[in-house]
Amino acid sequence: MDFFAQQARVRGSSRRLVALFVLAVVAIVVAIDAAVWLAFGNHPAAGEPAASNLPLLLVSSAAVVAGIGLGSLFRIMTLSGGGKAVAESVGAVAVPPDTGDPQLRRLRNVIEEVAIASGVPVPDIYLMTDEPGINAFAAGYSSSDAAVCVTRGCLDKLSRDELQGVVAHEFSHVLNGDMRLNIRLMGLLFGILVLAVAGRKLLQFGGRGSRRGGSQVLLIGVALMVVGYIGYFFARLIQAAVARSREALADASAVQFTRQTEGLAGALKKIAIDADGSTLQVANRQEVAHMLFGEAGRFNALFATHPPLLERIRVLEPGFTEADLVRMAAGMPREAASPPPVPAHAAAAGSGVPGMSGLPLPPVLTGVLAGGAAAAAPAFQRAAVVQQAMPASLSEAVQQPESALTVMLALALSSEAELQPAQRRIVADAFGDDVQRAVQAQASALTALAPIARLPLVALAFPALRQLPDGRQQTLLRVLDDLVRVDGRVDIGEYCLARLLRIQLGEAHAPRSAPVDGVKKLPAARDSVILVCTVVAAAGCPDQAGARRAWLFAMQQAFPGEAIEWTPPPAAWQTPFERALDDLDGLNPMAKELVIQALLRAIHADGQVSVEEAELLRVICASLHCPLPL
Repeated sequence: MDFFAQQARVRGSSRRLVALFVLAVVAIVVAIDAAVWLAFGNHPAAGEPAASNLPLLLVSSAAVVAGIGLGSLFRIMTLSGGGKAVAESVGAVAVPPDTGDPQLRRLRNVIEEVAIASGVPVPDIYLMTDEPGINAFAAGYSSSDAAVCVTRGCLDKLSRDELQGVVAHEFSHVLNGDMRLNIRLMGLLFGILVLAVAGRKLLQFGGRGSRRGGSQVLLIGVALMVVGYIGYFFARLIQAAVARSREALADASAVQFTRQTEGLAGALKKIAIDADGSTLQVANRQEVAHMLFGEAGRFNALFATHPPLLERIRVLEPGFTEADLVRMAAGMPREAASPPPVPAHAAAAGSGVPGMSGLPLPPVLTGVLAGGAAAAAPAFQRAAVVQQAMPASLSEAVQQPESALTVMLALALSSEAELQPAQRRIVADAFGDDVQRAVQAQASALTALAPIARLPLVALAFPALRQLPDGRQQTLLRVLDDLVRVDGRVDIGEYCLARLLRIQLGEAHAPRSAPVDGVKKLPAARDSVILVCTVVAAAGCPDQAGARRAWLFAMQQAFPGEAIEWTPPPAAWQTPFERALDDLDGLNPMAKELVIQALLRAIHADGQVSVEEAELLRVICASLHCPLPL
């Protein structure tokens, strides 16, 4: 089974579990209505005409639903800042991009490598400084507003490979679309708990009226508190079931990322034998329990948000036993030293994370590694090599908002001397002469940048660009469009730069409006698939015969057996191409997999991958909200 198939299965399971939340709310409404009927309903004596209780029950139902809904909405609105808001709600602090701390620098390097390899922008990075346990989480509405948060225990107790396994696990939640659901679960739990809090307040103040009125209010207060806490109990059960349904996929995804099981398994073993385990000390730990790498507190099978640790380890290392854990614990020193800092050149040579092409679930994890470490090594080192090969001046420049802006503008400048005066005027008119001169200086530094590192540099710049005021972000996007059209044509590299920034900054500006999972099947987007494959095939082959051959490979993959006539892409291909990408984003996960496989067939038709093809594929995956394939 592959990643997209299991992603569809897990999402279907999660939808069924979320439906149970709705049933729980209905049960709560019925229970409260019964209490209201007993307290305030019309109960005629024998022989008296019966008056309808329907208006009373309708008002009661509406009040309960409104209470839960408004409570949930309030909590979700407090988290409207996305991953940053969730991280700060548990007391985490941001890790600065220019940190000199060796442990924090290692953490940033690992997260940046995973982001480059998977085709998503670098998320905000947070640290829970007072948490000695080994734990982490990813939060946000989309990859463009994500935050990855780790505990101090992760930095103090994990090796680089183990930290990489934990980070890869959390990135899989980003790529699987789990984060939006996690935030909504937090809101629903809070909304149900509001009923219990309201009931407790009524018990405190309800007896101050008349005896009859006070007893009725007390009855309603007791009902609200009892039903609210019972509803919260079952909501916690559903929350845990939703989390467990996704953890196996996240572990398998981490193995596919890193191409080795030792890192992730090592982190799980250390949780199992460490005195602090994965426990969090923060007061609201249960609110985020369903999005953590490990259990927030002591393992309780009833409310467990993760499979048992030994079960997770056995999936990665079949045959591992509890006795092995005992022996491992006996062999470890009581005071584990912090991992030594890793030199930059060693980090580049010894780590890295590939993109995800097909993520098998645990029963076939062995197949993921069948190629052996030697075969996988060049692939998972590539992201680290790209990152470490970037000129130091550029790496530093993209860490601050204004200098990151000038780097993005410099990336859009033409190498043709006759176009540069017009481009300089465009920049100066929009941002002023000082910015225009800074852009020229950055353009000189970009001459040392490998072409394949252009879009990874955009990923590294994204956290800083998000800090720009909204108006300045919009001006940047408008000026980028003007710069790339100054000569009346748009090449692939220019288009990919502008499109990628437009997608990511747009979603970061309104994270809650980021697209949700699509439901369309492939035949419904047939024309869009054909056009996108046509553009990619033409970008990778200078001659029409080669482009047609690559396109035919793609069509055989997407629509086997169909006779489809080749048509070269239109001269003004950008607008229809963007419409096609928006259409394809509405496909279901399985259909998106077929599209990516078809594109890979076209790209590999000539046995090589050009920079233009690689950049187009990165932008297409960003537009379809799916991981970049290997």
